[in-house]
Amino acid sequence: MLETIEVSRVKRFAANTVGRDIAVGDIHGHFTRLQAALDAIGFDPTVDRLFSVGDLVDRGPECEDVIKWLNKPWFHPVRGNHDDYVVRFDTCDIGNWMHNGGTWFVGLPRDEQQNYQVMFQDLPIAIEVETTQGIVGIIHADCVFDTWSQMKSELESPQSYKRLKLVQNTCMWSRSRYEQQDCRPIPDVRAVVVGHTPIEQPCVLGNVYHIDTGGWFKDGSGHFTMLDLATLQPLNPA
Repeated sequence: MLETIEVSRVKRFAANTVGRDIAVGDIHGHFTRLQAALDAIGFDPTVDRLFSVGDLVDRGPECEDVIKWLNKPWFHPVRGNHDDYVVRFDTCDIGNWMHNGGTWFVGLPRDEQQNYQVMFQDLPIAIEVETTQGIVGIIHADCVFDTWSQMKSELESPQSYKRLKLVQNTCMWSRSRYEQQDCRPIPDVRAVVVGHTPIEQPCVLGNVYHIDTGGWFKDGSGHFTMLDLATLQPLNPA
């Protein structure tokens, strides 16, 4: 397995030649459920890799366990909008964040808050994974650009800080493709995998795969979708 090459806000992964590459939907502080889902598909941490569409924290009971997961060498998330709250904890709309599950964070000592901030700042906005059929892109919410390359260029070589913030926020917050049921494919990438919008079952619009199927739902009615990046098919429990 080749080493990763990190360039700015986009992280690239060479093909996994010894195991599986799997993407999972939003986690929201439910790491015990996530581990159970991995166990159910026979995930092998010695050869397999898990790519997360982000939203690692908020809403669930195990948000502080995110530190353990970020230290796992096979776990690779992008930054979701809830993760970005942590990055901006001292400047964001705290009331909105608390309303959306951020209460776990406010009682932490200041140095711990800053430690989370540093870790989450290091999360890329986008990930590229090589597969035998081509590149699969991973972002949290949406690619609103005509091409994946244009989005990467905007992230890696922004015209201004203001423009960068706009593009990052779009990648982490937009639901326009899903809301408009836009089936136009992104032409220069095999597929793009996103979360952010909770749905009952995975949905494919063009070549964009929406996989947040509510594994984090409080009532347990949802499930974690595990998408095999080689086949672009959800994995069923063994």
